[in-house]
Amino acid sequence: MKNSDVNLSRRNLVAKAGLGAAAAVATATLPKPAKAEATDRTVQYAMVIDTRRCVGCHACSVACKAEFDVPLGETRSWVEYIEKGEYPNVSRQFLPRLCNQCSDPPCVRVCPTGATYKRKEDGIVVVDADICIGCKYCMQACPYDARFINPRTGTADKCDFCLHRVSQGIAPACVNTCQGRARIFGDMNDPDSEVAKLIATEPVTVLRQEMGTKPNVYYIAADHTDDGDARFQHQYLRVDTHRRAKERR
Repeated sequence: MKNSDVNLSRRNLVAKAGLGAAAAVATATLPKPAKAEATDRTVQYAMVIDTRRCVGCHACSVACKAEFDVPLGETRSWVEYIEKGEYPNVSRQFLPRLCNQCSDPPCVRVCPTGATYKRKEDGIVVVDADICIGCKYCMQACPYDARFINPRTGTADKCDFCLHRVSQGIAPACVNTCQGRARIFGDMNDPDSEVAKLIATEPVTVLRQEMGTKPNVYYIAADHTDDGDARFQHQYLRVDTHRRAKERR
């Protein structure tokens, strides 16, 4: 696709089981940041989620769990079901959720050790497990409920846009596995990137805009308030599909 952030390349894997079968696996790759280096442009990775394309298959959640071996009962990425209306006029929507990689992240401000910080080179918010003390301040500060304490390490954990993949020029696992291509990832500061074009041309919204965190995860076709304000409504009946219903300890 011309001028897209995610270009598909084919790798043929031959499975030698039974009679043997050949399968083509598509791997999403990212464009090289040569342009950013040449113009001294600051990179800010962002994600656009087109809810019109999301079918609630949870492939993104499964891919994320597999990529990071996320402990049972915890998750870095999940999909909420949002139901509204009265029978028989009812509807269901799907809302993929993850860390919003905020430009003004409150989790960074409250961290007493500096374990949580925002990378200058790409804007991704990360956690240094070596100096995290598991105090949960960041969990309380996050308005998106995107963090948890990893029971294996005792430290804070969350989505980091698959930094280990992105640093190698490979798209995040959830983006790569999305069958409906509901997730688009790239540098929003690059005017030629697909995410920048979508943000500029589509009526995108962000979650909890009133919190002033300046999220870098944008949604297309998320619900608006009754007065037309472009903020996602969380007052609808939500069927949470992961641990969020569990009380914080």
